[in-house]
Amino acid sequence: MTREPGAPERMNDTTSAAHEAANGKVAKGDAPQKPNGETLTEQELRQLDRMKAIDREVRQHELAHQIAGGQYTGGASYEYVRGPDGERYVVAGQVPIDYGPVPGDPRATIGKMQQVISAALAPADPSPKDHQVAASARQYLLTAQLELAQLSRQQHGDTAATSQQDEGDGTQKSSSPRAATPELSQYDIVAKAIEATGGIARLHSEA
Repeated sequence: MTREPGAPERMNDTTSAAHEAANGKVAKGDAPQKPNGETLTEQELRQLDRMKAIDREVRQHELAHQIAGGQYTGGASYEYVRGPDGERYVVAGQVPIDYGPVPGDPRATIGKMQQVISAALAPADPSPKDHQVAASARQYLLTAQLELAQLSRQQHGDTAATSQQDEGDGTQKSSSPRAATPELSQYDIVAKAIEATGGIARLHSEA
């Protein structure tokens, strides 16, 4: 999850303080200063204002990922630049997220991918990388749902076969209906699974 915003210029209390200092309304020491003690110029104050706004925006963006991602996200890492006041401000950040499927467990994969998608799209303005992660998670989600549908169908078929075998006497009459029923191809199983769980195709189309 990477965030590199470009915040528009806007005035804040820092800039207002500089105007007041320039007009003699406040003491010079109350306005933001450079490391050498000099008062910042209006241009430097506007730059500082932008840097503070970007810092807040990036931190909020990554925090949204972490809260929604829970156990699947790690700690945020940031890139800094030094402002005209000598302080460091965040300009970009990223949060690692585990969006791989759970091997051999499609049901667990479904739950995980749903949370990963929520985490990737949690910020108010997801980045292109965030959308890419969400799209990958949707693909894993679709695959897991299809696998689960196939497993459910196979289990149902095995149960039905066992029941029929217990009730039958092994004659041609009891076995002929099964012999006359064609087996479903892998494509048929997938197609029917998609049809039975209409949310799958709809979820995939929204990626």
